Amino acid sequence: MSGKDDSSLVRVTIFGEEYQIRTDLGKEYTLGCAKYVDDAIQEAHVRGHIAEPHRAAILAALKITDELFKSREDVDKLSEVVQLRVSELAKQLEAVAKGDDLSSREPLELTLDM
Repeated sequence: MSGKDDSSLVRVTIFGEEYQIRTDLGKEYTLGCAKYVDDAIQEAHVRGHIAEPHRAAILAALKITDELFKSREDVDKLSEVVQLRVSELAKQLEAVAKGDDLSSREPLELTLDM
């Protein structure tokens, strides 16, 4: 370890409040994250007619968490499909390497259905 701190301070505004965020993820990325959170809070505030900032923030956090969980489920499903397809392809490659005739087999379909 070099002991060098590669983080920087990024000033963001979320729901009208300014924050200085220490990050090593980069300014543009941090600003994008802050904008996403701000947009979610603004939406909860306007749609839910919620005056209290902390309540709007909690609803926004729940919305963002829901998006995260659904994305994780999608990634898990895609990973399973990819693993299955890779396994099928590996079996076909092994058969070709052995000199098996694959002309009577169904072709490997590589589309990802969701």
